Parts: sequence; structure tokens; C-alpha cells
Amino acid sequence: MDEMMIKNIVREVLMKANLDISCKSAQGVFEDVNDAIDAAYTAQRDWYVNYKVEDRRRIIEAIRVVSRENAPMFAKMIHEETGMGRYEDKIAKNLAVIDKTPGVECLVTDAISGDSGLMIEEQAPFGVIGAITPSTNPTETIINNTISMIGGGNAVVFNVHPGAKKVCAVCLQILHKTIVENGGPANLITMQREPDMEAVNKLTASPKIRLMVGTGGMGMVNALLKSGKKTIGAGAGNPPVVVDDTADLDKTASEIYRGASFDNNLLCLAEKETFVMDNVADELIRKMCACGAHLITPQETEQLLKVVFLEKDGQYSVNKKWVGKDASLILESIGIKDADTRLVLCEVPHDHPFVLVEQLMPVMPIVRCKTFEDCVKYAVIAENGNRHTASMFSKNVDHMTRFAKEIETTIFTKNAATLVGVGIGGEGHTTMTIAGPTGEGLTCARSFTRRRRCMLADGGLRVI
Repeated sequence: MDEMMIKNIVREVLMKANLDISCKSAQGVFEDVNDAIDAAYTAQRDWYVNYKVEDRRRIIEAIRVVSRENAPMFAKMIHEETGMGRYEDKIAKNLAVIDKTPGVECLVTDAISGDSGLMIEEQAPFGVIGAITPSTNPTETIINNTISMIGGGNAVVFNVHPGAKKVCAVCLQILHKTIVENGGPANLITMQREPDMEAVNKLTASPKIRLMVGTGGMGMVNALLKSGKKTIGAGAGNPPVVVDDTADLDKTASEIYRGASFDNNLLCLAEKETFVMDNVADELIRKMCACGAHLITPQETEQLLKVVFLEKDGQYSVNKKWVGKDASLILESIGIKDADTRLVLCEVPHDHPFVLVEQLMPVMPIVRCKTFEDCVKYAVIAENGNRHTASMFSKNVDHMTRFAKEIETTIFTKNAATLVGVGIGGEGHTTMTIAGPTGEGLTCARSFTRRRRCMLADGGLRVI
């Protein structure tokens, strides 16, 4: 599909949906977050009291259908508004959350029947959830959170990233319209038209908000954790890859290349740095270059560091203008032309800023290590206690077990790109809210519920 065709599709879909793309009113979008909270509170009470679990299932399926139809449009709008990532990969991410986010099917009932009665425990909603979403996965997180949160019986007030507010508003309006057209309550999902920190503060202060959910950087997650509200936090990661000398290097090279270059490395779970045993390092680098990666020299590496990082008093931070940019553009910034590559490789020491600072760019630092033990030691340092994601390529079960125990990450993949850890090409469900800091792990509808126990005493209902 060429550029003009995609723009025409976007225009046509918006016209058919009759959406207010200026986001000034209607379809769940409000001028003031307090109005959004009040509307969601009313909707949630209606959703909980007057709708059955089967209604949730039916409406979620309608959300999947309309989201699937609009995935190419969402991907195009994200790319145009944020300037980050790759269009085709954004379609894949949207489809992953659409197809593989569990709905009500993960809400299970536990029951115990005995001489003293019948006990059941079920997953009940919290009420209204305040959800903070990122610019790296904007519509993906809204769709994922909507399915999970309303599946659990909740309503949601979103505070989206300002850098993706237009596409998020369009996405939310489409989902909102679908909910209402399928018999659901209006304002089950809402947002403030202009997202800001004041809105976040109002969410955390409102007694009508029972749970805060943050997907994004650790600064935001830590702020929510200090708010006094119950919080589910999905924070940053800096996922290391360990490659020992038993690994299948053909597969290792292709999988690291695939994962680290996917959507220009915007996923927090994507491979960010590779630690490889020295005796196989040359071959791994050669095979990654054969996959399409571009290896730069040590001098070019230091040039690139000055372009894509900011330095102050010896401390490095990412230059945000380069986050999620194509590898070819990153190379052009230091005078190298390679339009076909999706990934830049560089060899660096274990304490280099490219290793220790989460980049969110298609730049893969390679660290040579003399021993497997060194690989593990430096990988744990680079992961920085985020406990998010790590991966390993090996045929040695003892090595994989040791690294898994040392790194303690929420997601640990073996002999595959980390994408499989969220069900993209792998088993298991998909989520964009990976709650490592607060321990819920890969969230689903069950994560946004509270357990309630109901007891019928004196052996009632027993037939034995």
C-alpha cells in the first residue's frame, strides 16, 4: 500500500465512523478529567449491576472486530504523530493485542464444598481504573487495557501520552462507539482531551478511582506508587541477551536481529544489549551482518554516542529525538548510508552507556565476555534490577537455569526473540502492561480484579 492509499483509508474510516477527530466532545472524550471520572463512575455501576459476564464477552468480541478493521489506520496515525517505529510492525503489535488479549475467559471461580458448607471465590471489579499509557505503544495499550479492564467489570479513565493524544482519542472514540452500538453503557472508557500531569494528580486524588495502572517509564510508575492508591506499575526494562558457546548461532543471529529491530526497538521488552562469549563472538557478529545488521567501527560508535545520547557531568541520557528512528537514519547522522539495514551493531565494553542506558533505538551493543560467568554478571548489572525481560541462547540447560535464577525477570525467553514472551510468535497471551515492579507480571482481566469470597454455611446445596 502506498502513502496516498493509506491516507485515503484513514480519511474514509474516520468519515464512516462519524468521529469528532478534534476530540472536543462526545464518544468518551472530555474537556475536564473530573467529568471523565464522573461519567466513568456512572457507567461502571451500570456495567456491574445490569450487565452479565456474557455481555462483557460479546462486547469485547465486537471491540476485537472493529479494532482489527482499523489496525492499519491506527498504525499509520501512530507513525505520523509520534515519528517513531515502523508502520508494518505497528500493525503486527495492534493485531497481537487484538487477537491475544484475554477477556472474561481468564476470570476463574474457585469453589470448596464440604460438610461445613460451600465456599466460592470469584474475581470482582475494582470499579473505576485510572490508566496512564505511553507514546511507544499508544493504541496497542488502549486496546489491551480496555479488553482486560472492562473484561474484569471495570470502567477506565485514560490519561494518554501527549505525544500520541490524537491517535489515542480516535482509537478511544472508535472503541467507545462500538461499546454503545453493541448495547453497552456510554463512557465505560473515557479520557481528557488534553492529557497533562494535573489530570494524573486528579485521578490519584479522586475517591472514585479505585486503582491506578501505569504503563511507561519508571519515573511515572514511582510517582503513582507514592500516590497512596493501589497501583499496578509496568515500568522500564533494559533487556540483556546472553549467548554462550553452545548456541545455534544461525538462529541466534536471526532472532536477535528480528527482535531488536522490531518497531525500531520501541518495546520495553525488546533486546537492548548482547553479552556473548568471546570464542563465538566473531561468528555471531558475522552472521548478524549477514541477516542485514550494519556493524560500525569503534570510532563511529563514539560519534554515534554523541549524537543519540546527551551527557552532563558524566551522566548519559537518551536524546529523545532519536527514539524509535530507523537504523538507516541513525547511521546517516554519522555520515553512513545503508538504507536497507534495520539494526546497527557496535562492539563496546560492558560499562558503556549503550549498554547501561535503555535506548529504545535499533542499536545493538555487543559485549565480548571471556566466560559464561562474566556474561551473567554483566547482564545482571545492565538489567539494573528492573526485573523486566531477559533472554538467552544456549543448548546448556544448566547455563539457562543459572541465568534465569540470577536475572529474576518477569519474562525470560530461551532461543528466541523476546517477542515470543508476549505471545507474538509464541504461546501465551499478549499484553502491553507488563507489571514487573508491582509483581502482577503479564496482566490480563484477572489482574484488574479483587477476590471476593461467598460462604453458604451448614452444608447447604450438597447432595452427598
